[in-house]
Amino acid sequence: MVKIGIIIGSTRPGRVGEAVAKWVFEQSKSRSDAEFELIDIKDYDLPILDEPVPAAAQQYTKEHTKKWAAKIAELDGFLFVTPEYNHSTSAALKNAIDFLFLEWNNKAAGFVSYGSIGGARAVEALRPIMAQLKIADVREQVMLSLFDDFENGVFKPNPRHEKTVQTVFDQVISWSTALKTIR
Repeated sequence: MVKIGIIIGSTRPGRVGEAVAKWVFEQSKSRSDAEFELIDIKDYDLPILDEPVPAAAQQYTKEHTKKWAAKIAELDGFLFVTPEYNHSTSAALKNAIDFLFLEWNNKAAGFVSYGSIGGARAVEALRPIMAQLKIADVREQVMLSLFDDFENGVFKPNPRHEKTVQTVFDQVISWSTALKTIR
C-alpha cells in the first residue's frame, strides 16, 4: 500500500491551511487503498534554505534537513495544501520543497488550494516545480474559495468538494502506485 503525505503548506500565524489539511485527512479515512499522514512543515522548523551544497548531492549538514529528508523519503506521494499568496504558493512551502531533490523524485502529487480564486495560481506556480523534481502531478485539484468555503475565517467547505478530493486521491494513489515500481 502506498503512503501519501498531506503537506500543510503554510506556517503563517492564524493560517487556515491546517483546517483545510485536517479536512483532507478526514476525507482520506474513507479510503482503504492508501495510508495517509498529515505533515506540517511548521513542525520541521526549516529556516531559509541554509544547506551549503545543492540538494541533488544529498550531502545534508543540518539536522532539520536530515529530519525533513527522512520524512519525505518514506512517502510515495503527496497532497500539497497550499494557500495563494500574491499569485503564487507560500514562501514557506517553496522553501521546504527546495531543501530536497532526490527524496521527491518519481513520486506523485495532487493539490488542494485556497485563495480568492481558489488558489489556482498557487497550483500553477507549483506545477513546473513538480516537473523539475520529477514528481508526476495529477490533473484534478481541489480549489477552495475564501468567499464560498469560509465563513468569517472559519473553514466550511461546500460539500461538492468531497467528490473532487476523492478524484484527487484516486489519481495520486494510481500514479504513486505506478511510480513506486521504478524507484
